[in-house]
Amino acid sequence: MTEQIIESLRDKAIPEKAAFLPKFFKAFPGGYGEGDQFLGVTVPEQRKIAKACFRDISLDEVSELLQNPFHEVRLTALMILVYLYKQLKSEADHHELVEFYLHHLDWVNNWDLVDTSSHAILGHYYWKKDKSLFYHLAGSHDLWRQRVAMISSYFWIKKGDFADALALAEILKNHPHDLMHKAVGWMLREIGNRDFDTEFQFLKTHYQTMPRTALRYAIEKFPEELRQDFLKGKI
Repeated sequence: MTEQIIESLRDKAIPEKAAFLPKFFKAFPGGYGEGDQFLGVTVPEQRKIAKACFRDISLDEVSELLQNPFHEVRLTALMILVYLYKQLKSEADHHELVEFYLHHLDWVNNWDLVDTSSHAILGHYYWKKDKSLFYHLAGSHDLWRQRVAMISSYFWIKKGDFADALALAEILKNHPHDLMHKAVGWMLREIGNRDFDTEFQFLKTHYQTMPRTALRYAIEKFPEELRQDFLKGKI
């Protein structure tokens, strides 16, 4: 099955896209995606392949795909995991897949890989459970694990549960990397989409010490006058 999936991805490869993606995902020396390799396959094509095969693949085969050097193979594997997770019914089966995901976090190593999978798997599983895992990930000093912690909270936010998302945002808001600034700002914006006052009060307390990128992401949908007041420090 793994060879079939990889061959299907190769069949959909676009050379021009393969040349562009290393720049987009900063796969050059010193970039956050240094060393990553790309076939040049669009995300919709990857989803089609994942959806077509997820019922017939074993976790051992998914593990093999996740350890592949090509970005699209890993992303397709994570899409497969999300499809698998969503069709599971029992707590035991969900737990097994979550443990599998956590065991393979080393290969969830770019922002799109995190964003595709973490909230759908970890966010769902831990919604009404102890969330100490996410504070451990937030304190790990590993960019991708920290992003997993923040983006997993998207599931809780969609359920109207903001407490841990806000706590994680407070921990990670001054992270040195721009990708975390974007993640924090995005999750704050999602909170505001559902409860403006909660986001506003958080920002009122923290906006003067937040990185500019995080603030801009967080206030993107604010009325223009209020947005400018935040940017000019007039709140």
